[in-house]
Amino acid sequence: MLTVAPDIEVLARFGRALADPIRCRVLLALREAPAHPADLADGLGVSRTRLSNHLACLRDCGLVVAVPDGRRTRYELADERLGHALDDLRTAVLAVEGDRTCVDADEKGCC
Repeated sequence: MLTVAPDIEVLARFGRALADPIRCRVLLALREAPAHPADLADGLGVSRTRLSNHLACLRDCGLVVAVPDGRRTRYELADERLGHALDDLRTAVLAVEGDRTCVDADEKGCC
């Protein structure tokens, strides 16, 4: 049975997923359409093993689901609203000046 996670936990999982460029690319690709891992790996130019690790992370974060498709498995966003959220985040970030970084970026490793 699915339960609603506390807000902070949800945001932390989403942040963890977005912290890696490959996972971001996977999410953006799946925003366009569901895909099989081999096709995703080829399209993103990464090894299937590496992609598999990233898909496992995204599954654990609750952002993608694996759907049986005959003898293969297809991946898709766990909820269509995630695609809208990704679009909203991209738009919000584009609206921020590109040369801005956190004051503590060097110390905290952010931005």
